[in-house]
Amino acid sequence: VQLVESGGGLVQPGGSLRLSCAASGGALDYFAVGWFRQAPGKEREWVSCISSLNGRTYYANSVKGRFTSSRDNAKNAVNLQMNSLKPEDSAVYYCAADQTIAIRTTALYYNYWGQGTLVTVSS
Repeated sequence: VQLVESGGGLVQPGGSLRLSCAASGGALDYFAVGWFRQAPGKEREWVSCISSLNGRTYYANSVKGRFTSSRDNAKNAVNLQMNSLKPEDSAVYYCAADQTIAIRTTALYYNYWGQGTLVTVSS
């Protein structure tokens, strides 16, 4: 499975962005799909996961209530809607996939990764 993220860019604090993770080579609805982010000088941080079993979503406390992950099965993609963005949300955002019904919050368990898309929140 190949993953490609898109939708990153520069946005002002309080603004919104919608990231997309498009897959090829496999049906993404059979995969748990996670979003991670990595800011310069920091470790990669788990952001969210959407289940392959029932579509339930799980979020890190730092983004809960502001970010929403959803599937677009027609496009074989998973989206991450990011609202009320803060400067501390600035990072390279990666999507990752694992063919499992489990919820994955650790990067180690994901077998497939995209190349990342840069999000910068700044005035």
